[in-house]
This record gives sequence, structure tokens and C-alpha cells, in this order.
Amino acid sequence: MPDTTPSPNTHTQHQAPGKGGFRSCWLAETLRLRENLWGPLEDASEVRRARAEGGSFTEKLLRRAHYLGQREHLDQVLSRWSGMAKLSLLIMAVAALLAGLVAALGALGDGGRSVNIMLALVALLGLNTLTFLFWLLSFVVVSGQGGSWLGECWLWLTRRLARGPDAALAPRALVELLSRHNALRWTLGGISHALWTLALACAVMSMLAVLSTRRYSFNWETTLLSPDTFVAVTTALGWLPSTLGFSIPSPELILASDGLQRLPEPAQALWSSWLIGCVVVYALLPRLIALMLSLFMARKRLANLQLDSRLPGYAELQDRLSPASERAGIDQPDGADTLAIRDAVELVAVRPGQPLLVGIELAPDVPWPPPGLSPAVANFGVIDSSNQRKALLDRLQQSRPTRLLLICDARQTPDRGTIALLTELASFAQDTRIALLRAPASSQSETRTETWRERLQAAGFPPQNLTQAKPAALLWLAGEPDPPPAAATGEQA
Repeated sequence: MPDTTPSPNTHTQHQAPGKGGFRSCWLAETLRLRENLWGPLEDASEVRRARAEGGSFTEKLLRRAHYLGQREHLDQVLSRWSGMAKLSLLIMAVAALLAGLVAALGALGDGGRSVNIMLALVALLGLNTLTFLFWLLSFVVVSGQGGSWLGECWLWLTRRLARGPDAALAPRALVELLSRHNALRWTLGGISHALWTLALACAVMSMLAVLSTRRYSFNWETTLLSPDTFVAVTTALGWLPSTLGFSIPSPELILASDGLQRLPEPAQALWSSWLIGCVVVYALLPRLIALMLSLFMARKRLANLQLDSRLPGYAELQDRLSPASERAGIDQPDGADTLAIRDAVELVAVRPGQPLLVGIELAPDVPWPPPGLSPAVANFGVIDSSNQRKALLDRLQQSRPTRLLLICDARQTPDRGTIALLTELASFAQDTRIALLRAPASSQSETRTETWRERLQAAGFPPQNLTQAKPAALLWLAGEPDPPPAAATGEQA
């Protein structure tokens, strides 16, 4: 299981998400899916930070997801997936350009033989027209991704390219987030129309290039249909392109283009213009209009993107992130039958940047506060209970110290909970040191002290930040320069 404890002595503030944004909502949805699949994460520190920054429940959800995403590297998962999505889109764009080039060359040939004008038109428009009709039909007959096959291919290719832990969560969270806001159809449709637009634009440019550099002849052929049928079809198809300036053959020229007689070069130019006009008007322009419509609708649907806090995985966090009531402090003095507590942590007032002294689970025989403590240092007392830990962490969240000294009893065996607490406390200060109090020299004392050092160094504390000289540590906490190495002798508690 990966280590999720914060690194000590890290005081970097990350910009928490405000009122949302696509990336923040995507990260929160990815985290929700992960916790639904594999169980909730330990998030006490992240919840505390989110609550301390205030705001609505949704804003706190986004902040919690932001901090947990950084800790669990989910933000890197989304970045990698986004990179693979761009790569797959680039691959498909290159494939679309090649497809447009191949379609144009396949429809026109090499100029060695006459081009059947109707077969060339079907080759250039057929598949595009069918897929475009399926997309329009999807508005009547509800389908999964809205009839955008190329958009679905983009998702599939990105899943194949983006491998690694949690990589499968990113596209699933993306699809659910877009579907919930009715934007999936338009997003995948925009990708599909963009690829078709590239392919058709490349086909038109390729036709212009080869028709400008090669000599082509056009004709129509039939066994069942009458010549008048071709006149009617050609005139009907050419009417709309002619309104945009493309040429349309006359009925006499259409009848003469039966392949049985040779036509002059101007007649072939008219057929070229008619063919290009049909591709532009009946294929390229509809795709371009559909692309602009899809982008507009997707942008509109995602303009006010918000999390649905009623979803499973979010609703359960209501009491933790936005409780109905919170404890504000001590409401009355201790009574006669109330046990006195050595450390009144909640009553300590701390100025931002003020040095702090904290004892961690010290034995009752350890004098507190330690002699020689500077008045400029805030004394948080000795932390023993979970309530005291929570109060201390809440106070540190509000007032972060420049220097933090944690005094631990090296006579006790360090456990994982204590090391995790020290690491989390250190994350709030710019500089942290740990003083280890040990018993008179003995083999067992040396062994436990060495165990403390090994575990603290494994948690990320530098060796120079661990000391057994409590007076020197108190001088450092008060802002005095470090003593020479000879003065840093071990002190026996």
C-alpha cells in the first residue's frame, strides 16, 4: 500500500479550486469513482484543510478532491490521460487527412481513363452522408454516444494508449461527468465532425490539385436508366452549388456526356466544377456547420459545470465537511469534579509565524514546560489524546509557525501513528526539529533511540533535524543560531 503521509517540512501552498471548473470537477468525479470501487481514503488532513478554508459544501468537496488528488497522484493520472487524448486525436487527424487524400485520388483515378461522374460522387459522399444521417437520427432514437463513431473511436484509442494505475478511471469519470450535463453527445460529436471536416477539406484540396495538373474526362453510364434521368439528377444536385458560384452543366452537355463522343476541354472543366461544388455543399459545409453547433452546445452545457453533491460518495461527506454545528471552545470553567488536564491546547493563542513548542505523548515525570523556554515561543503543551491532536491540527491550519519543535520520549517505542502525526505536524511549519528525550545510557535506551532515528529518517526528516540536546533545541526555537557541534551533546531526561 503506498505511503500517503505528508512530507515533513513542506509548506508549499497549492491553489485550491474555487467554485469549480471542468478540471476540478473531473478530478472530483475520478476520486469519487475510485473511493466507490476501492473504499474511502484516509482524508483527515485534507478534510481539515478544506473546512478551514470555508465556503459552500460543493467548494469543500472540490478542495478535498484537489488535496487528495495531489496526494494520490490522481492529478498526474488526468494529465497523462489528457496527453494521450491529444496524441490519439493527432493520430486520428493525420489518418483523416490521409483518408481524404486517398478518397480523392481513388474517385478520380490517374487520368488514364474517363471518370464516371456519378460513381465518383458516390465514392466521395457516400460514407460521409450515411454517418451524418446516423448522427441526425440519434436525436430521435437515443443512442449511447449520440451516433458519433469517430468520437467513440477517439475514446477507445485513448484508453489503449493511456495505461497505468487508475488510468481507466479518468475516461469513465469524464464520460459520466459529460453525460450528467448532457454534453457527451456534443463533445464526441464535435470530435467526429472535426475529423470529417479535415478529411473532406483534404479531399477537396486534393481534387483541386490533381484537376489542375492532370487532364480528366467525365461521363455517365447506365443500362437501366434513361438519359433524362441523369439530366434531372445532375441539374437538381447542381442547383445549390450554383448559388455559391460553382458551374452546372447544361442539359445538352449532360446528354452529350454519355462517353460515346469526345467533349471539348471547357465541358470537362464544367464537370470538374460541378463535382467539387457537390462535395463542398453536400459534405464539407454540413460537417462544418455541425462542428460549430457541437462546439457551441458543448461549451454552453459545460459553462456552469457543477458537482452533484447528492451523488453517492459526496453526500456521505456532508457531516464531515459541513457539520451542522462545531465546537467553538470551552463553554464553562472546570468544576470541582473535573479532572485537571496538564495541557489546555485549545486555549493557546498563536500568532501567524510564531515559533511553537509541542510535547508528543510524554510521560508524567517529564517536567513541562521545559526550563529555559523563551517567552516568544508559544507552548502548546503535551499532546496525548485524539481530541488534543485534532485541536492542535486545526490551530496549525489557521496559524502556521515558522519554527516548530516537537519533543518526544525516546523511552517509548515509536509506532506508525506517532510517526504519521509528527510528519503531518511538520507539514505545517517552514522548519521542524525533533528532540528525543532518553533515559540514562543503556543498551536498551540506545537501541530505542536508534529506532526512532531510523523511522524518522525513513519518514523524510533529515538527520540534522533530529537532536537529543533539548537546551540547544530550545535556543534554536527561540531564534538563536545553532550551537557548535561540541555543544550538541546528548541530554538525559
